[in-house]
Amino acid sequence: MVTTAQSRPTDMVIAGAGFAGLALAVALVEALGPEFKVTVADPALKHEQSRDPRASAIAAAARRLFETLGVWQTVAHDAQPMLDMLVTDSKVDDAVRPTFLTFEGEVEPGEAFAHMIENRLLVDALVAKAKALGIDLRATPVTRFDNGKNAIDVTFADGTTIPARLLVGADGARSQIREQAGIATHGWSYSQSAIVCTVAHERPHNGRAEEHFLPPGPFAILPLTGNRSSIVWTERTADAERYVALPDAEFHDELEKRFGLHLGDIEVVSPRRAFPLGLYTARTFIAERLALIGDAAHVIHPIAGQGLNMGLRDVAALAEAVADAARLGLDIGSAGVLERYQRWRRFDTAMMGVATDSLNRLFSNRSDVLRLARDIGLGLVERMPPLKRMFIREAAGFTGEVPKLLKGEAL
Repeated sequence: MVTTAQSRPTDMVIAGAGFAGLALAVALVEALGPEFKVTVADPALKHEQSRDPRASAIAAAARRLFETLGVWQTVAHDAQPMLDMLVTDSKVDDAVRPTFLTFEGEVEPGEAFAHMIENRLLVDALVAKAKALGIDLRATPVTRFDNGKNAIDVTFADGTTIPARLLVGADGARSQIREQAGIATHGWSYSQSAIVCTVAHERPHNGRAEEHFLPPGPFAILPLTGNRSSIVWTERTADAERYVALPDAEFHDELEKRFGLHLGDIEVVSPRRAFPLGLYTARTFIAERLALIGDAAHVIHPIAGQGLNMGLRDVAALAEAVADAARLGLDIGSAGVLERYQRWRRFDTAMMGVATDSLNRLFSNRSDVLRLARDIGLGLVERMPPLKRMFIREAAGFTGEVPKLLKGEAL
């Protein structure tokens, strides 16, 4: 999977080979041609195939980005469109879960507002595209970086140092790039964790996504291809760890209480893991010849399924700012280029953080008074089609100043 190492100067080094890092590399080389040199560094690249066990909701705007990059076409048959969605609000032991809100799944005629796909399939498609474009892929982490006069010197664990015009931190929520740059984060833990696994079920889901709001947090059933669904089950962290550690039969019983019997018998067909949840935002997304994208820049609650898609909005904005500068012969690592990226993304990131935090606080509690208020609110939204359409467009990624790639336009 790894290309031959090189020590000559490069235009950009990207630390992190997840969705954001790989998509940024592909977008820029596609736009600027093979003379624009990009190195992507991540120890995960030593594996022939991705080992990410999770699945993700790819919003319509993000899907347009992948289509424009020529990646989605190779995985489209493995992606399940969300054809509709229902929202309930109940307690675990309630005999009936009344539906308070439903959404049709099209943002435009014939275009689903989101698709579910297993992460490993899309990551592998991005790696294959990067290799085809001649992008330098290195199975080693960035260990340090030092700013020079007109470049940033990036050093890898194998001892190689490359001067680059721009370093991008796409190395996740515990970003070493962010820490080495001395960029603080502000935010908090929710003392919640998301239990993630895949289940098979007897009956077809017909492309329906379900979000059950329960007192500890949301329980989401997200459709995958075939008679399978991805589960994102939020609990208090101590309870999540206890559930994950249960014997298989006991875990199945707890899962079934929340999943229900509407799709017949269920079976867990993947490893189950718990991921701690919080809201964290870097105090700045940029530093000297450095930009942060994805979870390295911001982490939000998965209640609205927007975390990954926020990272891809970062990719589209930074790629457009860099491509425009490169075509004008400007320094892609200059303060002006990076400030354009930060202005583009800070407000949207802040608003999404506020929205997901507010939703989590409103729904993840045991207050009967709040439950009555939110159920009335959900019922009112259900009766207002224009407001529902606005929410769908927001979830699809089509509000605000949308970068070209998210509109399906080439850079």
